[in-house]
Amino acid sequence: MTLALRRKGRLYRSIAVMTFKQYLAYNLWFWVQLLGQILMMTVFVFFWRAVYAGRGTVGGLEQQQTITYILLAQMIAPLVQWGQILPMGDLVREGMIAIELTRPVDLQERFYIETLSSLGYSLLQQVLTVGLFARFVFHLQLPSDPAIWAAFGLTLLLGNAILFCFDWMFACLAFYSTEVWGLHVVREGTVMFFSGALVPLVMLPGWLQSVASWMPFSQALYTPVALLSGIIPAAQAPQVWLVQLAWLAALAVGSRVVFRLAVRKVTVQGG
Repeated sequence: MTLALRRKGRLYRSIAVMTFKQYLAYNLWFWVQLLGQILMMTVFVFFWRAVYAGRGTVGGLEQQQTITYILLAQMIAPLVQWGQILPMGDLVREGMIAIELTRPVDLQERFYIETLSSLGYSLLQQVLTVGLFARFVFHLQLPSDPAIWAAFGLTLLLGNAILFCFDWMFACLAFYSTEVWGLHVVREGTVMFFSGALVPLVMLPGWLQSVASWMPFSQALYTPVALLSGIIPAAQAPQVWLVQLAWLAALAVGSRVVFRLAVRKVTVQGG
């Protein structure tokens, strides 16, 4: 068993390194994305300053707290923007899914390692570029308590795993469709709104907050960012983790079941 674990560890390290190299290969995409994020941050900051003109609070939040949240949310947003539907659709459309299913590697585990590696790379990239821009240009204020940062890190990791499991189930629709771009657009729009990337969920009407709470998207962005920006008190972190663990347990089982059912519908297109 120990030997098997070591082999799996070496395999997953290789996958993680390969994922990092793929990101480093596309320098133009990095600069385009960086410019786009800086522009979006600037627009959001001036928008919320205008909203708060002559007002002390909006939705129970002060101006600085809201701007801090928005800056952090824009830094985290790229981590939740892309799901699994497009990669899965490519595998099915090109017929590569048949090869992937015969490899001695669990396909879902491989995708998750790639997602986790992307999370690490994106965090490093965001902190060194967009984070520094927000800190020196918009005076981003961050907590100094290491416990808050530890709570943020664990919450972000659990939220990312929750979103991955949901994305995996959503990606299984690729087995029933010949084109997945429309599904990707639906997924991206839904996630960007209900994850809290555009506006703090606490500002939404009560019924819409209830709807968002019954979706897994907020766990990947709003919850960790709200902890870091002080919207959710650090003392509530254990309760947050219990909720996230419940989400993760349910979606992890569901993602396995859905994939086993969907893979029976494999149809290799082409001729």
